[in-house]
Amino acid sequence: MNCRVVVEAAVPVFDVETEDEAIRIAISKTGEMLNPDLNYVEINMGERTSPSGEELPPAFIAADEALVALELEMTVFNVEREEHASRIARKEIGQRLENIPLEVLTVEVLEDEDEEDEESESESENEDGDQSVNQNENENENENEAHGDDDADDVLPEFEDLLE
Repeated sequence: MNCRVVVEAAVPVFDVETEDEAIRIAISKTGEMLNPDLNYVEINMGERTSPSGEELPPAFIAADEALVALELEMTVFNVEREEHASRIARKEIGQRLENIPLEVLTVEVLEDEDEEDEESESESENEDGDQSVNQNENENENENEAHGDDDADDVLPEFEDLLE
């Protein structure tokens, strides 16, 4: 399963006069910290609202210092659950953004074309086809086990020869 994870970051910016300047600097600063390792993370302005529901700008300025809300989006591949995807995203982004608080906003499961094709194929197969697939899988597992034992036997005598 693949998931699209959106993480909110509170990025501090110093020596700014306007909200627009703070937002530009915060996006630039975050991009520098994420690149080149995480160049696939999308950086967007965050959304803030007051307790009464009024929409606020993403930057809060006090004494020429700002705290800017940014949303960082990334796709996490081959995860088991949505919680797993959110932990991976927080860890990957958090490692590069030191001392910046993060919070997972949303986790959206993405539908894969490959998974859809597999589901439609498995629904169209009859019981005989399913049984032959299971037999082939069992035969492959038995072959892998047999080859694995031979490899282990080949390695051990050489190691013993080295010890002597």
